Amino acid sequence: MQRLVRKAVFPVAGLGTRTLPATKAIPKEMLPVVDKPLIQYAVEEAAAAGIEQFIFVTGRNKTALEDHFDHAFELEHTLEQRGKTDALNDLTHALHKEGRIVYTRQQRPMGLGHAVWCARDIVGDEPFAVLLPDELLLSEPPCLKQLVDVHQETGGSVISTMEVPREQTSRYGIIDAGGASGSVVEVQGFVEKPDPAVAPSTAAAIGRYVLVPEVFAELSKGRTGAGGEIQLTDAMANLIGRRPFHAQQFDGQRFDCGNKLGYLEAILVYAAQRPDLRDGWLDIVRRHADAHFSKD
Repeated sequence: MQRLVRKAVFPVAGLGTRTLPATKAIPKEMLPVVDKPLIQYAVEEAAAAGIEQFIFVTGRNKTALEDHFDHAFELEHTLEQRGKTDALNDLTHALHKEGRIVYTRQQRPMGLGHAVWCARDIVGDEPFAVLLPDELLLSEPPCLKQLVDVHQETGGSVISTMEVPREQTSRYGIIDAGGASGSVVEVQGFVEKPDPAVAPSTAAAIGRYVLVPEVFAELSKGRTGAGGEIQLTDAMANLIGRRPFHAQQFDGQRFDCGNKLGYLEAILVYAAQRPDLRDGWLDIVRRHADAHFSKD
């Protein structure tokens, strides 16, 4: 029996430069998709996978994110007094028991691997998840739940992958794939942002991981990779052959909300999924499509 995955790390120290000027004063993880911020979607996905402790690796100017997962007593009292039960329930739904959400700070911007390393003492010696909140993943069951299930069967690390056009491999960590069993593939190698001409495949890692604690020893070496940063993919690659390493092919919709078009697409799709908004929202989309995009 594999140890349960109980803890998840959320690297949220980034500056959000791709979504400026909106993210000048608010964290990119607090950008709303319909009526919930990106970080709440990620936390809900983690909770649905059985995660019990949520570790945020923050940076400067992230207090709005911390406040979101805390009580707003005056607001809650006002909603209660006015009988706005639904709004109050929506507000408190994001809260977790004391001690379940933990914060630590990444003091220097040294890459994703360094951000994950900053959580090492909180995670301890057990498997853990990593979720990148600006990647919004829509699937059933949720993406992280799929990875946790694979980990329970195989042990070792498990990542989520999706196929990308070969000309885009230089944007992602790309796996060298081995034998497959259904949608689960053995990972034989991992290359961070390879040139399309030499990329071992077009299977790209997306922002969900289940990792074994041995990855912290690799990250502690402080070796820099692509972009002069400490790359999580390099540390994971060094574990191949020592611990099982698998990839789960993602079957769902991915929205890169760190990209303006990806963010707009996420709002479009998530609003259409809402029973209380769907009809009105689709009517708005159709009217504006006819007005602005129809052919002359």
